[in-house]
Amino acid sequence: MAAVPDGILGVLFDMDGVLALNGAFHAQAWRRIFRKHFGLDVALDDARFHGGKSRFIIQAVTGQLLPQDRAWAIHLEKEELYRQLASGRIEPTPGLSIYLERLQKYGVPLGLVTSADEENVDFVLGALGLSNVFASRVLGSDVTTGKPDPTPYLLGAGRLELAPEACLVHEDSVAGVRSGATAGCVVHAVLTTCDEPALRAAGARWVTPNFSGWLEVLDRTV
Repeated sequence: MAAVPDGILGVLFDMDGVLALNGAFHAQAWRRIFRKHFGLDVALDDARFHGGKSRFIIQAVTGQLLPQDRAWAIHLEKEELYRQLASGRIEPTPGLSIYLERLQKYGVPLGLVTSADEENVDFVLGALGLSNVFASRVLGSDVTTGKPDPTPYLLGAGRLELAPEACLVHEDSVAGVRSGATAGCVVHAVLTTCDEPALRAAGARWVTPNFSGWLEVLDRTV
C-alpha cells in the first residue's frame, strides 16, 4: 500500500475544490459580484472563477485590470459573501480523510498552496478539522504573481525543503495544474471544477473524480 508515487517526498494541496467541495459557493459569490459591479451575467460553471488571485479573475472575465485598491475592495466583498454562503456547509472531498491518514502514517510532509487569504484558509481548514495538518502554507498574500504562474508551487516546494520534482501537487483548476506542472512538480487533478481534457492539457499526469479515485490509482499502479 503506497502513500505516494515513486520518487515523491512531499505533497502540496490546493484548498478550494481540492480539500473542500466549496467551488459552488465561490461561483455564486462571483456571479453576484460581477452582476453588481460590472453589470455582467456570468454562468455559474465559468472556469475563470477558479485558481487565481481575485484581481486577475476580474481581468479574465471583464478584460479590465483594476487598480489594486479597487480590486482589493471587491475581493474583500466577494470573500465575505462567499463565507456567508458557505458557512456550515463546507464538506471534504470524498476520500480525503483516508488519504491524509495514510500520508501521515508514512510521515510524508504536507504543504498547502492556495490563492486564498488567511481568513478563508482558517475558515475552511477549521470547518474540515485540518487546522494543524499542514507543515507549511503558501497563501495568496505570499506571492505577487499567482497561479497559473509557477511561483506559488516553487515556493511551496521550497518551504518543504524539497525540489519541485520531488513534490506531488493536488489541484482542481486549469490555472492550478499549469502552475504546478510548470514549477516542475508532478500533478494529480480532481474533477471537482474542470473537465478532464482541460486538466490533462494543462499538465495533469493523473485525473480522478476525487481522492477515493486517487487511492484506487495508488493501490493499483503505484
